[in-house]
Amino acid sequence: MKNKDLALLLIRIGVGVIFILAGWGKLTGIEGTQQFFGNIGIPLAGVMAWVVALVEFLGGIMMLVGYKVEIPGILLAITMLVAIFTVKMGGDGGFSGMRLEIMLMLTSLAISMMGTGSYSLEASLDKSPAAED
Repeated sequence: MKNKDLALLLIRIGVGVIFILAGWGKLTGIEGTQQFFGNIGIPLAGVMAWVVALVEFLGGIMMLVGYKVEIPGILLAITMLVAIFTVKMGGDGGFSGMRLEIMLMLTSLAISMMGTGSYSLEASLDKSPAAED
């Protein structure tokens, strides 16, 4: 049984839920996120904490529901790439300490390139009578 659309839905659910929860955690603890970003040397830590939190939270929602995933997919992948280079690389965990970030980076890029599939808000809106006008 092959069903590319169902596979995309399952991947979007996984990626979306992880990013929504990560972004929500940053948003609800923004002061701690800002301090952490400052401690690891991210420039404009106060602003970048908000940017990353919103990209993760809103990008995660867009991934989950399947709406206009091209841009959020790229932004989420960039966020993971920065996390790998600023926090994960050189840490005690080695490769196993960055597996999740690598997988999230690659799946975000893949979704960005493949699109949402049939089981998505975007596909539903494309089929709606209002879209035909």
